[in-house]
Amino acid sequence: MESLYLTVGGLRLHLLDYHGTGAPLICIHGLTGNAHNFDALAPHLTPRWRVRSLDVRGRGDSAWGPPADYNPATYVSDLIGVLDTLGLAQVSLIGTSMGGIISMMLAGGYPERVARLVLNDVGPEVEPTGLNRITTYLTTAPASFPDLAAVADYYRENYPYLRATPQAELLDFVKWSVRPGPDGSLVWKMDPAIRNPPRTGTAARPLDLWVPYTRIVAPVLVLRGAESDILSRATTERMRVVQRRTTVVEIPGVGHAPSLVEPQSLAALQDFLG
Repeated sequence: MESLYLTVGGLRLHLLDYHGTGAPLICIHGLTGNAHNFDALAPHLTPRWRVRSLDVRGRGDSAWGPPADYNPATYVSDLIGVLDTLGLAQVSLIGTSMGGIISMMLAGGYPERVARLVLNDVGPEVEPTGLNRITTYLTTAPASFPDLAAVADYYRENYPYLRATPQAELLDFVKWSVRPGPDGSLVWKMDPAIRNPPRTGTAARPLDLWVPYTRIVAPVLVLRGAESDILSRATTERMRVVQRRTTVVEIPGVGHAPSLVEPQSLAALQDFLG
């Protein structure tokens, strides 16, 4: 695993390069995630893919940008800049939650640039219950923590899929989300402006994601947590009708979002990606 830094649109963006052989594949995390969210998955893919993972602007080790630019259109523009800088004419994408929205928009707007698309518990419609849950924990999160164990406690409380994770494994997962603060506490790496988005302008206007979804020509794999409050079964059924190269696999006993290393997730990814 190697860190790469690229300057795109005047902003310094960070990627993890897991190397591997084969065609390029880029992973994109969710709203509050970071590039390391795919550390566990990457070794399963590198035997056949050149795997990289992006820190979306304002998260992880990517630079912070203007608050008004924290929106999907800007994230898509950043991703195009990353592909162009790396010299990648076409890639496959794995997008979790927000990362899936970014991936859908790129695949629909620039269909020739996406070979295969994996959407992890996200579709063109987001269920209001799940959206309200995410908004609540996003905007009420503590600004700092006394130690890493407190960060882990916060994740257990607000991220259902992590509640059964062994403590040592969870500490290794959450350490990438925080950094030392000036007073010795741990603070978020994520830009505070993301937790308090503007109420007007581009970021406040709802997107009709069915428009780009209908324009996708790449095969699509949708992984849905069977207990997800973000992606409904009805939405996945419509996705299959709108884009007939869509395959849907439900991951039992999982909410939003699958870790992608569940046995069912890995099997679906191996079948889809080859």
